[in-house]
Amino acid sequence: MRQWRSDAGSATVEFVLVGTLLTLLALSVMQIALAAHVRSTLIDAAAEGARQAALADSSLAAGVERSRDLIITALGPGYARAIEATTSEGEGYPIVVVTVRAPLPLLGLAGLDEGLEVSGRAAIEPRG
Repeated sequence: MRQWRSDAGSATVEFVLVGTLLTLLALSVMQIALAAHVRSTLIDAAAEGARQAALADSSLAAGVERSRDLIITALGPGYARAIEATTSEGEGYPIVVVTVRAPLPLLGLAGLDEGLEVSGRAAIEPRG
């Protein structure tokens, strides 16, 4: 009968293969979590800016500035480049809409410019 070759060293190879796959999986999950964090932070900043702009004694520019300050504090200036505020009619009452366009993080914080667009809305308080 023929002798079978020894399995010596196969555990090391298996460990390297499985370890590589698990590392890639863990990094992918962390990247998705980072993208979700960036998105939720931008949504919160846009909503807060809309609430600021909707106050009776405030303006659209104040709402944009509030959103910009929050984004710069939380994520950095690279995410606060494209912010705009507009007014529109929502279901019979005027609203403020603050829209933020920011990079979508694909590899770390680097990603597609303006790949992510979120907006926040708030009802305008009556003036006077």
